[in-house]
Amino acid sequence: MSKLKTVYTCQNCGTQAPKWMGKCGQCGQWNTFVEEVVVAKKEEFGQDPSLRSKSGAKPQLISAIETKTERRIDTKNHEFNRVLGGGLVNGSVVLIGGEPGIGKSTLILQIAMQLAGVKTLYISGEESEMQIKLRAERLLAISDSCYILSETNLENILQHIRFEMPGLVVIDSIQTLQTERIESSAGSVSQIRECTSGLLKVAKEMSIPVLLIGHINKEGNLAGPKVLEHIVDTVLQFEGDRNYMYRIMRATKNRFGSTSEIGIFEMHNDGLHEVHNPSELLLSHSSEALSGISIAATLEGMRPFLIEVQALVSSAAYGIPQRSSTGFDLRRLSMLLAVLEKRCGFRLASKDVFLNIAGGIRVDDPAIDLSVICSVLSSDQDIAIPNHTCFAGEVGLSGEIRPVNRVEQRISEAEKLGFQQIFVSKHNQKGLTLSKYNIRVRFVSKVEEVFAALFG
Repeated sequence: MSKLKTVYTCQNCGTQAPKWMGKCGQCGQWNTFVEEVVVAKKEEFGQDPSLRSKSGAKPQLISAIETKTERRIDTKNHEFNRVLGGGLVNGSVVLIGGEPGIGKSTLILQIAMQLAGVKTLYISGEESEMQIKLRAERLLAISDSCYILSETNLENILQHIRFEMPGLVVIDSIQTLQTERIESSAGSVSQIRECTSGLLKVAKEMSIPVLLIGHINKEGNLAGPKVLEHIVDTVLQFEGDRNYMYRIMRATKNRFGSTSEIGIFEMHNDGLHEVHNPSELLLSHSSEALSGISIAATLEGMRPFLIEVQALVSSAAYGIPQRSSTGFDLRRLSMLLAVLEKRCGFRLASKDVFLNIAGGIRVDDPAIDLSVICSVLSSDQDIAIPNHTCFAGEVGLSGEIRPVNRVEQRISEAEKLGFQQIFVSKHNQKGLTLSKYNIRVRFVSKVEEVFAALFG
C-alpha cells in the first residue's frame, strides 16, 4: 500500500503546515496543530452524472417523506434506558465517557450480559478475553449470546462485524483502535476520527447499534477531536466521586431523545445497581434534630429528588476566614453570604463557613439557594430546623426569593417522602393547585420571612 500524505492542520483556524508547530502563525493559538490525512481529489462533484446515481438516492418533497417510530432495543436497565430515551436505536452510535475507574466498562459489560436473545459482540482493546471473563464472573453475569474479541485493528474488527452479524457492538475503548490507512499511533486525533467514521458507516449500513467507550482528558472533556462528538448520535457522560458509591449518567447530546434525563447508579461489589428512588438514599434518617442541616428539593434534568445540605459556621481560627464548599459552587456561596451580611444584618464576615452536599453529588440548581442560607444560619444560631421541612427557592441579590421551575414536581417529591411543609417563592403561587397536595406549601417573598418562620 502506498504511503499516504499527511499535513498538520490548525483546529482553530484551519491553517495547514507540512510539519507540526507549537504556535499557529495565523491565529496565534498554541498546541492546535493535529495530523490529518490528505485525500486526493478524484473528480469535481457534479461533473460526472453517473456519480450522482450510484447511491440510488434522489431528492424528495418533505411532505412526501413517510415517518415511522424507530424500533428500540430494551437494554433491561431502566436507568440506562431513561437516559437514552427508551432504549438503543438500531444503527445508532453511542459514545460513553468518564474518568478512569468510574465504572464505564463494568456498566456496559453488565448490559451486554443482560441482553438475552440479542447477539452481542464485545470488542476490547484494553483487556484480554480471560480478563473480561473474570470480570463477568465477579459481576455474576454470564450470557450465552455475548461474544468476546480482543482486537485493536479496525479492518479486522469490521470483518468480524460483517461475518458475525451481531445485534449490538461494544468497543472498549475507541482510543485503542487504529487503522492501517493512517500511520500515526493509536489514540491520535486522526486515528480516533477515522476509526469512529468507519464504525459509523458499518452501523448505518447494517443497522447495528454501537456503544463506544471513550476516555477523558484532564479538563474532563472527551479525549480526541471535537468532531468525534459530532459524528456520533448520542454522547453520555458518566460521572461521580470515587469516595462515594453513587454514579450519575447524563446525556450531553441525544438525537433520539431528551438531554434532560439522568440515570443514577450505586456501585457495589457485584457491579452497578440502579437507584430508582435517590431521595431516600441521599437523606439521612436521623431522628435527632441537628443544627446546620436542611433539605432542598432539587431537579437533575427532568428528575426531582431531595438532597441534604450541611453547613458549619464557626469562629475564624486564623486571621482570614475560610470559605469551603463541597458539591456547591464556592462563588455562589460567597454571594449568598454577602446577601446575608448586607440585606439581613447577620455578621458572618469574621467566621469560617463550610458547606457540604451530602452523598458526594454536585448540584448546580439555583433552587437550593434558600436551603443553603437556612443551613448557614441554623449553624450560626445553633438552632435546628424543624423536622419534615424542605425548601425550594432561588435567592436574589436584594434578598428576595425568586421562583423556580417545575415547582409541582418538587412539591410532589417532598410529599411522597413524608415532609409536612415546603417553603417556595410566592411568585410560584400562580397556577398552583394546593388542594391536590397533602403538604403545607408556605409562600415567602423575602429571606426575613423564612427566618421569622423558622427561628422566630
